[in-house]
Amino acid sequence: MTLLTYRTQARWPVVVVNSKKATAEFYDVETNKRIPRTAWTADMKAFAAEKAANVPKPPFVFRLTIIGWIVVALLAAGFGFMTYETLKPTEQSAEQVAMEQSPVAGDMYFGRFEGAAEPDSLVAISDLGFGWFKIVKVEGDTYFVAKSADMSKQHQPKEQLESVEFEEEGTPAKIVEQTGWQLTLEAVDKSVTFYVTDKK
Repeated sequence: MTLLTYRTQARWPVVVVNSKKATAEFYDVETNKRIPRTAWTADMKAFAAEKAANVPKPPFVFRLTIIGWIVVALLAAGFGFMTYETLKPTEQSAEQVAMEQSPVAGDMYFGRFEGAAEPDSLVAISDLGFGWFKIVKVEGDTYFVAKSADMSKQHQPKEQLESVEFEEEGTPAKIVEQTGWQLTLEAVDKSVTFYVTDKK
């Protein structure tokens, strides 16, 4: 009977791993077959543990290959780029900045309006129009929105619709939503909602 001690090593394209603990196996010299651990005596187990503990330590337990280092570098660069993209301030266009500014008297916007339908009505909206709007007056957080004289029932490019003549009074409305892409104002009496997407 002889005792063989060894360490296992696993190799992958990105990493090489050596086992921390050495393994001991008893072999029958005559048959050259491994003796199963279930057949070991207490003395055999103690002897194997002693010899396995004296096996020299491996030069390393975990080591990246050249491909492994390349993969790690690519992952680090990818995470760094994603972090940078997440944290960097987004650049806004001049149009977006203009849309985010509080309206003042004289400002003109392009968009659409929707008239609120009666509560018992079967239609969703009572009126609809596309065109230019003008802020004719501002009182605190109330904006008086005047429709252009040339409103269209169907969407048309803003260049094709007139933006010179407007209603004189305007509808008092309050801002419901304001972003760099859209400004939504709802009439104080809930009768109409203005959705504007461009500022002149």
